Amino acid sequence: MRVSSGIFVTGTDTGVGKTIVAATLARLLRMNGINVGVMKPVTSGCRLESDQLVSDDALLLCQAAGITYSEDVAPYRFREALAPAEAAKVDGILIDFTLIKAAYERLAASYQYVIVEGAGGLMVPLSGGLLVADLARELGLSLLVVARPGLGTINHTVLTCFAAQQMGLNVAGVIISGMPINPGRAEQSAPHQIGSLCGAPVLGIWPQSNEVDEIEMVDELAAWLDGQPETAIVLRELGL
Repeated sequence: MRVSSGIFVTGTDTGVGKTIVAATLARLLRMNGINVGVMKPVTSGCRLESDQLVSDDALLLCQAAGITYSEDVAPYRFREALAPAEAAKVDGILIDFTLIKAAYERLAASYQYVIVEGAGGLMVPLSGGLLVADLARELGLSLLVVARPGLGTINHTVLTCFAAQQMGLNVAGVIISGMPINPGRAEQSAPHQIGSLCGAPVLGIWPQSNEVDEIEMVDELAAWLDGQPETAIVLRELGL
C-alpha cells in the first residue's frame, strides 16, 4: 500500500469558509502536480437528485481536485441541515467511524495527499459522545483551522486550538479566510493576536473574493496562492 499524507480541515464555526479553503488547497496541489484526494465524511443538508442525496461540498472538492465523486469521498449524507448527530437520527442512521476510516484508507492508498473536511467545528457531535475532534484523531491527521477575520475570531480561534491541543491533536496552522479589501481595526489586529495566542502559525490571510460561482472563486484563490512566495512554506507546514 502506498504511504499517503493529509490534513483535516476544521473551522472555528460553521460558515467560516472551510469548503472553499479545502477546495482551494486541492486545486493548488493539483496545479503543482500532486495527485490529491478529497473527503467530506459527513454532510448535513444534502439535496436530493435522482433519488440520491448529494453533498454539494463534496462535489466542489472533487471538482477542485479533478477527481470523480464517489461514496468514499462522501460516505455519510443527510437531508436535514442539523448537527450531524441529529441529522443522522432523523434519517435513522448511526455514524460509524470504522466505515469512515475504511473509506479514508482507500483514498489514502490511491492519492499522494488527502484533504479531509470536517463538519462545523471540532466540538460538533457525530455519534453518541463522539465529536468531530475524535474523528480527526481516529484518522491520525493534523488540523488546519479555518477562521473568519472579524470581531470575535480571536476568542473562537484560540478556543479551537486550545481544545485541539487538550485532545492530543496537532494543529498545523490557521488560515484566516475572507479578509475584506478594506479591513477595519478588528480585522487588521486579529491575525497577529491569533498567531501570538493560539500556539500554531497563521499560514495565510486569504482575501475576500468577489466571485459568486464557487469553483471560479476556488480558481481565483488558487491562482493567487500560486503566485505568493509564502505558499511554499505553507505547503511544507502541511506536510508537502
